[in-house]
Amino acid sequence: MQIKPLDSKMKLYGFNNLTKTLSFNLYDICYTINREHTKEYIEYIDEEYNAQRLSNILHDVAEIIGANILNVANQDYDPQGASVTMLVAENKICCEEDTIDLMENEAPGPHAEDVVGHLDKSHITVHTYPESHPVNGISTFRADIDVSTCGHISPLKALNYLITSFEPDIAYIDYRVRGFTRNVNGKKYFIDHKINSIQNYMSGKTREQYQMIDVNVYQENIFHTKMLLKEFDMDHYLFGIKKKELKPGERKKIKKRIKKEMLEIFYGRNLPR
Repeated sequence: MQIKPLDSKMKLYGFNNLTKTLSFNLYDICYTINREHTKEYIEYIDEEYNAQRLSNILHDVAEIIGANILNVANQDYDPQGASVTMLVAENKICCEEDTIDLMENEAPGPHAEDVVGHLDKSHITVHTYPESHPVNGISTFRADIDVSTCGHISPLKALNYLITSFEPDIAYIDYRVRGFTRNVNGKKYFIDHKINSIQNYMSGKTREQYQMIDVNVYQENIFHTKMLLKEFDMDHYLFGIKKKELKPGERKKIKKRIKKEMLEIFYGRNLPR
């Protein structure tokens, strides 16, 4: 995926200090028929997206956008959750004291996993939130991700990798360019690449898989896309049981609950029963 510049011959006065931020809210929906399965699902999610897995994802993001890692700190919490902090530089590191230093923090944490990666001018963060409804069997896993960069590196390069890494059922994606940079003649640039939708940078496969809605404010360089998985395979949403094991009436009721949950998250509002 190539970021197309507005002016390939643009010569700047000083460094490029435009801030480009790509943010995700990614959701995975699951149905469990009893509390034991709900507990097992939360444990599965906690293991699937533990601190080491999230650290690996941040390593890949840093490599994809062309940043260099300076420092990593991670911590898995008991009973669940994790934190990771990553320091990243835009340029390669040549000094021995600047190599990766893995540190384990002892700060306590509740029920979420937190990952933070700091670039020399920017940052990468990941926070995960497993959540379950107390009575109707619905569990929701949410991952919030921010990739914020300054300079020539672009977070848009990690867009497709992050979508495929989490394979969300629903996604909110925001992209914003803030600030300005100057060329040698003093002219301000409030954006340095061409874009009219986040979808411009998505793979064809992703665009085929999801129903999408755009809400863009072009004059402010703010772009928003929300995504809902088109295909509904009930077995994809069941944990600890298969569709064929359910009675027709149960199947219909559960399908209705799952679809209602997905539509409420997608549209951001509670729907009538």
